[in-house]
Amino acid sequence: MARSDKSKKAPGKAKKWLVRGLKIGLVGAVAGLVAIGVAVFIAMQSLPDYNSLKSSPNGQMIRVHAADGSVIVSLGPSFGRWLSYDQIPSVMVDAMVSTEDRRFYMHPGVDPVGMARAAWVALERRGSGRRWQGASTITQQVARNIFLNNSYSWGRKVREMVLAMALERKFSKQQILELYLNKVYFGGGAYGIDAASRKFFGHPAQSLDLPEAAIIAGLVKAPSSYSPTADAEAAIGRAGVVLDLMQENGKISAADHANANLAGVRMAPEPPQNSVRYFTDWALPQLDTLIDEPNEPLEVYTTIDLGMQNAATAAVKANVSNGMQGALVSLDRDGAVRAMVGGLDYVTSNYNRATTAVRQPGSAWKIFVYMAALEAGYTPDTGVTDEPVTINGWSPRNSNGRFAGAIDIRTAFAYSINTVAAKLGVEVGFPTVADMARRFGITTPINTHPSMVLGTSDVRLIDMTRAFASIARKGVAVTPYGITKVTTADGRMLYQHQDDTSRVLVAPWVAAGMTDLMQTAVSTGTGRAAQIGRPVAGKTGTTNSGKDGWFLGFSSGITTGVWVGRDDAKAVPSLYGGRAPAHAFADYMKVAVAKRPVEQFETQVTLPEWQLEPDEEAYYGQPDNGMEGGMMVDENGLPIDRARPAGSEAEDEEDTAQPDPADRPAPPRLDQQWIDNVLGRTPRQRQPAQQRPDNP
Repeated sequence: MARSDKSKKAPGKAKKWLVRGLKIGLVGAVAGLVAIGVAVFIAMQSLPDYNSLKSSPNGQMIRVHAADGSVIVSLGPSFGRWLSYDQIPSVMVDAMVSTEDRRFYMHPGVDPVGMARAAWVALERRGSGRRWQGASTITQQVARNIFLNNSYSWGRKVREMVLAMALERKFSKQQILELYLNKVYFGGGAYGIDAASRKFFGHPAQSLDLPEAAIIAGLVKAPSSYSPTADAEAAIGRAGVVLDLMQENGKISAADHANANLAGVRMAPEPPQNSVRYFTDWALPQLDTLIDEPNEPLEVYTTIDLGMQNAATAAVKANVSNGMQGALVSLDRDGAVRAMVGGLDYVTSNYNRATTAVRQPGSAWKIFVYMAALEAGYTPDTGVTDEPVTINGWSPRNSNGRFAGAIDIRTAFAYSINTVAAKLGVEVGFPTVADMARRFGITTPINTHPSMVLGTSDVRLIDMTRAFASIARKGVAVTPYGITKVTTADGRMLYQHQDDTSRVLVAPWVAAGMTDLMQTAVSTGTGRAAQIGRPVAGKTGTTNSGKDGWFLGFSSGITTGVWVGRDDAKAVPSLYGGRAPAHAFADYMKVAVAKRPVEQFETQVTLPEWQLEPDEEAYYGQPDNGMEGGMMVDENGLPIDRARPAGSEAEDEEDTAQPDPADRPAPPRLDQQWIDNVLGRTPRQRQPAQQRPDNP
């Protein structure tokens, strides 16, 4: 009887404890809900407004375009144009919701079904070290991307859930989707669907079609693994999964799925990343002075011509031997930089020898001497005398050790005769020559020692090329530029280049006379290797002991300067401006002007005096100029001792110099008939040199 009473009491006691437990659980659940509600309310009150959430403080995107509009480089994190919800293609919204959060429109920011599934997966994977999957809604991802980080901890997960519910309470589903689609990371530096669309497909996100939207939606799970530029096959495979999910959710039909040609999607080509970077490194810092827009993504349109850039790179590499470097700058007639090579390889050396390096130009500097003389009254036919000369203890010599006697200015320039340049410098004044160089854009310090007429002042290649371009423009100043216009991602114009033709540096007849001299130098003088089958005007330059070789010239509206030498400024035997630099010029210009009409100069080539044989120019010649009482000068034009002890710098340079490439065969000897045939003119009687009456 007692046992029966106890058995009756046991179920009643268990029921009592069960009820008590349910009450406690209910109270705890209510308390938890209240706590969550309070936390959500507090979080909601602390959330910034929607416009603040739209801001992108992670950096500014800059896309740089070539002259043909193609993208050559993208810099910074890529935040494309912000698209409102109404501007986003519905197919993109459907693809993203189907893939990332199919119950997005039903949950309050946290998906209980997804959480239960994630908990079950976590239970199955316990001890494996693999993390939770499938628990985050789109709203949670927005909260994490804006307010939190990607660390995996229970504390961060709870904060993420609270923030997600707060976002859902404060903003609409459409606003949350707008935030998500404009901020989520798709790989390759692209944040948001517009940046991703421009990077991978080359067009704005508004024109995304179904296959493209599927590819983009598939990237969120693992951007690096499914990037179409890194692994197109993996990207297409993942996009197929997205299409399956869209069909399951009723967003597309089976026919739409079947007609989505993923393999036919055209990917935007990857921009070049080597030699063109010399140009972008030079051009982009100029944005700070052109515009004032620190936040919006920018579209920068430049002058660089990719075909000409490739030809310039190939020409420099083909004519520069081991141990040496080369640089090239090419300007259009208004100063637009069409090609820029700052070295043999940007990856191994990003030092820009075209715009930053300063080297001595040698006889290329003589254009300033001769322009000063032309402005003072000389003409190409003015008679001068090639003879020994000593100026303040300095006795320049010619490379062949001989003196030609009575010649004209044209002949002296064509064969780069040093004694005549020195005498012209004395007559017009060395400060006048320096002023002429300043007028034409030389920005580096200029010395006024007598030897300055032979190019002892350091210059930059881009400045020298600018000077030659101003001569080609008939004396009107040319300023190199690389940016034609800058717009925002939505097309708002921030800057547009305007050509300035107001600065006249010399009278047109001075520029025409200089063109006459330079055309003759290429046709019959030291620059013969620069011939390209159409009129070319230019000048070679060679410095002491072959440390630097230059050729600068123009044809058909394109002006190009080439420098060859060593970074350590050591001498290179047989390095002359009329060899490797002139050959590189010709190789490049044949491509650069191929599609341009042939342009005749206003002056015609006149054959120089033929008692001279074409000879390689020299800076100072050999260590001893062979003149009684003569003195040599250093690179600053100061007198130095004639004797050099064993182990001197000159001997060291000779010992360590690298060999020059094998010489190319010289072109055939030219005569007046050949010149007439090339220029398409009838033979004419040559005029005798005109002796300038007051010439010493």
